[in-house]
Amino acid sequence: MIRWLIIIFLALLLINGLSNLLERIGLGRLPGDFRFRVFGREIFLPFASTILLSVVAALIAKFV
Repeated sequence: MIRWLIIIFLALLLINGLSNLLERIGLGRLPGDFRFRVFGREIFLPFASTILLSVVAALIAKFV
């Protein structure tokens, strides 16, 4: 159980660190990604980017 928590924590750190790089190559600005302001806060829901990254991860896992 602890091992999975550590893996999830490290994956979130990696994604957070790479978020600027991913935005520069176009992820986060796909047609299915929603960005809107509510009460002065910006809310970002990256549906299309999440699906695209999941497909890429599944393809990598299939070949490994």
